[in-house]
Amino acid sequence: MPPEPPTPPAPRAPAPRAADPLREPRRVDCPWCGSARLRTRLRAPGPRRRAPEMSDLDECLECAHAFQNPRLTAEGLALHQRAADDEEPYPLAERPRSARRHRAAARAMLRSPGFTEPESWLDVGTGDARFPEAACELLAYTAFDGLDRGPHVMEARAAGRVEEAYVGRLTDPPVAARLRSRYDVVSLFHHLEHAPDPRAELRAALAVLRPGGHLLLELPDPHCAFAALLGTWWLPHGRRRPLHLMPLANLRAELQDQGCTILSVDRRAAHTPHDLATALSLALRHTLPERLARAGTPAIALATALDHTLAPVLRRTRFSNAYRLIARKP
Repeated sequence: MPPEPPTPPAPRAPAPRAADPLREPRRVDCPWCGSARLRTRLRAPGPRRRAPEMSDLDECLECAHAFQNPRLTAEGLALHQRAADDEEPYPLAERPRSARRHRAAARAMLRSPGFTEPESWLDVGTGDARFPEAACELLAYTAFDGLDRGPHVMEARAAGRVEEAYVGRLTDPPVAARLRSRYDVVSLFHHLEHAPDPRAELRAALAVLRPGGHLLLELPDPHCAFAALLGTWWLPHGRRRPLHLMPLANLRAELQDQGCTILSVDRRAAHTPHDLATALSLALRHTLPERLARAGTPAIALATALDHTLAPVLRRTRFSNAYRLIARKP
């Protein structure tokens, strides 16, 4: 009888895949409502110069919440931010919010029902505190403080633009304990969409408010018509893509669940006229060598002029790219 064939060796178990230090595991459910019905809203573009590749933007089919998936870790976010900051900014398309827009936001708060000049105001994600600097022209007796993760807030304090400066997040336990029930107003301008957990950030913002205090929020509108028209080149889809894009209905419902009263919602005043110029800037920087991309400055200037010319009409339509919400804590 022929000898039995040798027993084949047992297959080796695949080596465990090393965890990506720049990305969290991919989610299979919505971080807002928990639904597993997801679709890809936007595919990640190719890697940018000196920056880690971005993640896809997924959208929940139940609540329309959009989010980075897989999300960058804190290390990945820091690396991507440094790479973006190292690139020369788009001078015409990404200017900071103007002092006039800052004062308009402060006036919107002053027009809220039952609102009087506050004693204390915390601006979260304040950066170099240009909003407090402009708002104090209208609110001369209000003490403005600033909170941000970066060092600019300390420089703002040294320059006298805020009275107190805090480095960190609202959700950091030492910050939360120190600031609890201390403020009459908390503002978050284009900050909430960059928070890892927007619900926790909202709860922390309400915790530092005194009873009856006011919350002022501005966020990009994911239902903006420019988002569909410009795709990858729409600013919130671009190089500084937020972790979350929250529809107004979701944010309103969450605040009401927290017991807040919604005092006003405004899409017109929150619109920032930069969509066409920023889209052109992003496209040029992505597709052309750096030395050639600079040659597009005249075209960007023309797109900037077009943004501002069309703004009075667009802000009244679905092309408005942001919304402002004012709520009162119970």
